[in-house]
Formats: sequence, C-alpha cells, structure tokens
Amino acid sequence: MAEYIEGKRPVIEALRTGVPIERVLISDNAKRDGLMQDILRKAKHASVPVEEVRRAELDAKSERGSHQGVMAQAKPFAYANLQDIVRRATQQAEEQGGRALVVILDHITDAGNLGAILRSAEGVGAAGVVIPNKRSAHVTAATYKSSAGAVVRVPLAQVANIKQTCERLKEEGFWIAGASEKADTLIWDANLKGKMVLIMGNEGEGLARLTQEACDFLVALPQVGEVTSLNVAQAATACMYEWLRQNMQASAG
Repeated sequence: MAEYIEGKRPVIEALRTGVPIERVLISDNAKRDGLMQDILRKAKHASVPVEEVRRAELDAKSERGSHQGVMAQAKPFAYANLQDIVRRATQQAEEQGGRALVVILDHITDAGNLGAILRSAEGVGAAGVVIPNKRSAHVTAATYKSSAGAVVRVPLAQVANIKQTCERLKEEGFWIAGASEKADTLIWDANLKGKMVLIMGNEGEGLARLTQEACDFLVALPQVGEVTSLNVAQAATACMYEWLRQNMQASAG
C-alpha cells in the first residue's frame, strides 16, 4: 500500500530531508501560493514528477483530510535482510578488535523513535537495526526526519520472530542484552565488550516475556531522579554509547 504525505509543509519537509518521493500530486484547483511554488521548485530540483489531479482524487487518498491540495507519494523503503547485518557485523568485528553491535527493537510503535534510534546507531557504528515485520513502527517520513539521514546509512531489517532472530545471532557469536528498568544489573556493571545484541522494548510495556527469555542478561540504566523511565530513543542512545565506551576503553588498554 502506497504511503502518502499530506499537506504543504509536510511535503516541503519531505522533499527537503530527502525522503524518496515517487511523485507529487497537486489538485487542479489548488492555490499557487508561496508554499506551493516552493514545492514545485524542490520537486524540480529533486527530479520528482508533479501531476495535476482532480481534488476528489486527493480526497479519496487522504487519511486525515488535511492534504491542502497537495500530496507526495513516498517510494517503498528498501529493507535489508538479517544476513546482510550479520555479514556487516562479522566484517566490523574483524576490523575493530572484535566489537560489533546489532540493535533489536521489540515492537516499538513510534516512527519518530525508530528514526532517532537509527541516528544513534549510526553514531556508534552499529552494524544494523532489526525490527519485527508486524505490530511495529516502520519507515515513514517521520523516520527520515528524526534519523537525520541515518535511515539510509544503517541497515534496517524486518524479521518475523525476535526470539528466533536472537537464537540465530547467538549462533554467530553474539551475546544478547535486554534493556529493562526492572533489571538488577546496571548497564555499566555489565560486560558489553565484543559482539553484542542490544534489545530495547516497547514504549509502554517494555520487553515482552519471550524476548526477555531470549536474552543472556538484562541491564538497567541508573536513575536518581523521580521520572520512572526515559523515552525509548533516549534510553537506547545511552545504552549504545555505554557499549561503545566499554569497547573503546578495551581497545585503548
């Protein structure tokens, strides 16, 4: 099913941030104001075709009823497969003193959080990110925006079963660490050196029971404030950088 970005400013933002656009649809009676002219300029610069259609066609495609006479059809995102990530991680481990990181997201639902996590994963040099193919956030325009371009630099794979994926990664020599605020071990007391898988849980419920069972150990971030937990993207960033810190320290030593 095609994904459409609705409204003048969202379409401008999509064109500005490099979201792959198949085409831009403009209503035949849309007002050619400054924003619309900006859309036409950006579409031309990006070699994106612009089609004039009847307003009724946009109304039929619109999910929110807020298209303002313009919609952009996004191209389907090209997901990697798990083998691509395993291969990349193996190469990284060979080149970087044995360290490699794969991040698994256990049914997070916000596409913006997905993008923010991809951005941090790119920052620490993760081999890839894995998400379920059902009941999970997928790549949207919000992902491109929050990832600041990382969505096209870090392999992102969809899998049918997280537990089976963990078993596969264990066979490849990875240890599995699950992030949970209920864990007894603080992340900086855990050994994250080498080939690691970091699993982050759903925004509301955390790690599923079967996912926890697939982990070798659970870790928690230390907290001294009154807020019970961090946003999943913030928590993932802190955990990923602790993995990087430990491995860089080990390399320096």
